[in-house]
Amino acid sequence: MPAVRDGAPARAPAGARESSRPPPDRAGVGLKSEHYRTVLATRPDLGWFEVHPENYMVDGGPPLRFLEAVRADYPLSLHGVGLSLGSCDPPPLDHLARLKRLVERFEPFVVSEHLSWSRFGDRFLADLLPVPMTPEALEVTADNVARTQDHLGRRILIENPSTYLEFGREEIPEPEFLAALVRRTGCGLLLDVNNLFVCASNHAFDPRKWIDSFALEAVEEIHVAGHAVDDADGHPIRVDNHGSPVIEEVWSLYREVIARRGPVPTLIERDANLPPFDELLAEARHADRIAGEAIGIPQEAPARRA
Repeated sequence: MPAVRDGAPARAPAGARESSRPPPDRAGVGLKSEHYRTVLATRPDLGWFEVHPENYMVDGGPPLRFLEAVRADYPLSLHGVGLSLGSCDPPPLDHLARLKRLVERFEPFVVSEHLSWSRFGDRFLADLLPVPMTPEALEVTADNVARTQDHLGRRILIENPSTYLEFGREEIPEPEFLAALVRRTGCGLLLDVNNLFVCASNHAFDPRKWIDSFALEAVEEIHVAGHAVDDADGHPIRVDNHGSPVIEEVWSLYREVIARRGPVPTLIERDANLPPFDELLAEARHADRIAGEAIGIPQEAPARRA
């Protein structure tokens, strides 16, 4: 069983090289295979890129070669979807080993995962399922986060989830649950502003009051995204599908988070209905402008990389 730390961040092994970091007020986008050639041909003025490591846990092939070429010019973040940190079983050692090889190869400035579970025994579910906010779930999740950090030799960030139903037994408010993970494991937090907006709409709570009790000082990355609105027995429900542009209500909440927290690298998250790359780049520049305005720094016109 790994040692669960009390507030001390996991440290990289001795001799590990420091990964490059983007400026805190620069936004990035998720790197998709459809945009590989556009990115390499145009070298857009962009802060960084993020990928799901599970798509690159292979021994070779074109995806790794493209990622190497992009990483030569841009900082990189790895955002995992497969560790199932809320499961009763610990993360599989083979998954951790492949993730560690990828981290050592690409030296991302951030490695992050979700507060969710998707595995029971040898059965895997194609979804990020919510974790009950109970002391027992906190113990299990903290153990799994600590185990992951011990294996990687570095801290990871944990993302707040999007949810559509509420458990009948919630003993710990979500902001407190996440703050407890930070204290116990030394992990950081990834604040997904769209997830917060989706949950606040679906469960009828004030997202700004949620932020009041959230450990903003532990936030090292932010996500913003679009979502869908579906019908559930006559009631609207917002679904975090990453399939559309960011709406104004989410931008407004993002502006308030930046004004309170200060700038941190922000991702434009788009996984479905991919538009031309220029549309994602425009959203990233919009995030840059909002971050600058929120802290009183005027934004210069973007320039193409040399």
